[in-house]
Order: sequence, then structure tokens, then C-alpha cells
Amino acid sequence: SRRRAAAGGGRAVTVIAGARVFDGRRLRGGLAVALDGGRIDRIAPAGSLPADVALAGGILAPAFLDLQVNGGGGAMVGAGTDAGALDRLCALHLALGSGGILPTLITDTPDTTARVLAAGAEAARRGTAGFLGLHLEGPHLDPRRRGAHDPALIRPMTDDDAARLAAAAGRLPRLMVTLAPEAVTPAQIARLSAAGVIVSLGHTDCTAPAARRAIEAGARCATHLFNAMSAMGSREPGLVGTVLAGDLPAGLIADGIHVAPEVMRVALAARRDGIFLVSDAMAFAGSEATEARLNGRRVLRREGRLTLEDGTLAGADLTLPGALRVLRDAGVPLERALAMATRVPAAVIGAADRGRIGPGARADLVHLDDGLRVRRVWSAGAEVAARTA
Repeated sequence: SRRRAAAGGGRAVTVIAGARVFDGRRLRGGLAVALDGGRIDRIAPAGSLPADVALAGGILAPAFLDLQVNGGGGAMVGAGTDAGALDRLCALHLALGSGGILPTLITDTPDTTARVLAAGAEAARRGTAGFLGLHLEGPHLDPRRRGAHDPALIRPMTDDDAARLAAAAGRLPRLMVTLAPEAVTPAQIARLSAAGVIVSLGHTDCTAPAARRAIEAGARCATHLFNAMSAMGSREPGLVGTVLAGDLPAGLIADGIHVAPEVMRVALAARRDGIFLVSDAMAFAGSEATEARLNGRRVLRREGRLTLEDGTLAGADLTLPGALRVLRDAGVPLERALAMATRVPAAVIGAADRGRIGPGARADLVHLDDGLRVRRVWSAGAEVAARTA
């Protein structure tokens, strides 16, 4: 129901109370959150406003933002992706607590890339809920660090590639592109960055000086820290050392498989901010499937691990609430973990009205129980059916 607030100009608001509130930085009790349509109106002391929605404990947080989502519900982002498929993917991950995602295309053919970019432009035109833009992970990578990417499709970037990506960025809310410095020139990175592309470094065996040159040219992020990138050594910091010693934001797959809990703690101790969670979710998300296909190759789901038949990790069997639980069990403070799924990724993509609970922010919210499992979800102030994750 909607009722008039006791204060604040008499506007009709919906008030949610009864849970601790994470506002993007702090977790606080004794508060109520007032929604005015699709926006947050204010945060007020509990009891100062009559509650329309009474939550039985837990945490009310901004809905999560996931910048690396390869699929879900049995489907991958790929050759068959159209705007309807993006609608379904965003709706699935919204139900799992992510109010905004970047659907992600893993290294593929130029034709498939063009089709996915066109589908993204159409999803943006029709205002698909939860669609933040697209993430292209490849094909301009280092084959030595290919991971599960098809080596036959990996290739250096041409100037025509750069022109097409720059043009696509103008048709999308956001376009993130993961690339290796070895596969591009600094001038191409600068061109992409100037066009608004979020250039992310990943699947690379680059040296620290090469990474720094890419950052100076305009790279703004690193893809799945530690995985498929040059490791930190005593004399050559690699991309890992460049990230940990600097201020480049970096995604982290916190499933306890891609990165050991001890290593995650070291990384978070080295960086006070800037590391954010990604699910790297595959077609298995929200599905009971035990097998899927990636560029014609079998991906197997076994005991929380996704691999190709040769044992190579192929994405993650993970949701962001699951990642929060892994961080909790690793001893990461809850406020830090929640920020890694909300405020930090919002800053990476320049979404000032997301990832926080405060006046003017989007009313995209998730209610977690004390076990950090999703119980309720709101998108632009309207409650949607949630799936326990």
C-alpha cells in the first residue's frame, strides 16, 4: 500500500522498515527507508514514519551490480542472443538480487559480436529493467592466458575493430571491453576510452610497465583479479602487482575456487577500496543443468565448479549473494563485502544513482536474511518475485 508520510511535504511514499540498512558504506539499525516512486526519498529513524513493508530482521541493501554475467537460466550470451534474451537474462539476475548487470559475451566471431551489440542497443532502446550495458570479454586477448576462451577466435585488434567498438559505445548505456595490452596499441585504447568504452585489462601476460602504459592510455579496470593474468613476482609485478600496488579497480570472483580465501584476504588488505565482486555466471545460474556449451565445447558442472572437459575453469557457479557468503566465511567485514557488490561497481561504471541507499538514488533494493540469502527484491520501487540465492 501507499500512504502519506508523516513529514516531508506530504508526498505519497512507501516506507520499508524492520531490517538493518546498508547505505553503501555503513550498516545501521533503527532506520526506515522511504521510497517515492522509483527513487529513494529519504532514510529516517524507524518509527518516525508508518511502515508499509515490515521486514523481520536481516539487511536491506542496494540491489547488487554485476559487471560480468555470461549467462543464466540455461542460456549463454552468444549467437542466439537477441533483445528478448537480454530481457530474460536481466529478469533472472534481478530475481537473484542483482538490480543491474552487464551481460557478457565471451570471445566469439565478428558476426556474433555484431549481433549481440545490436541486441544490446535494442534492449537499451526499450528500457530493459536491469540492463546496464554490455561487456565484451575478448576476442582481443593473449592466447597464452586464454583460460576457457577459444584460441581459434582470439586475435589482435584492428583499427576497424576499434572503430566499430567506439561506434557501439554510443548506442549503449555502457560498454566494457576486456582486452590484453599485447593485442592492442595504446592509441587504440585511447580511442576506445575517448568514445566512452570502459577498457578493462585481462587475459594477459603483460609486464607491469606494459600494464601501466595501458592505464596511461585510458584503461580503467582489470578483469577477474588473479585469474588469467600475469602474476606478481619479486622482480616483475605483473598485472596482479600493478593492481594491488595502485588504484586500478578490479573484479574478483569470490567463489573460493578461482581465488583462495587467503589470497582474497591479502588482496583486500593491500587495497582499501576498488575491488568489486563479479559472478562470472554462466548458463547454469538459476538452473539445475549439469552441462552447457561454450563455443561448441562442453562445460561441466560438478560440486560448485565449472570446467571444460580438460579441467580448465570455465566461468563460475556463483551468484553475488553466494560470493558475499564466501567473503563472510573468509573473515571479510560485512560492510566491506556489501560495498564490493554495490557501491564499488557503481563507481566503476559511473552510476551515481545506484549502489547506495540515499535521497535520489534508484529504489533498487534487496532484502537479505541473516544468512545473506535473498528474500525480497525491488526494482525502481516495485517489488519483483525473488529467488533464494
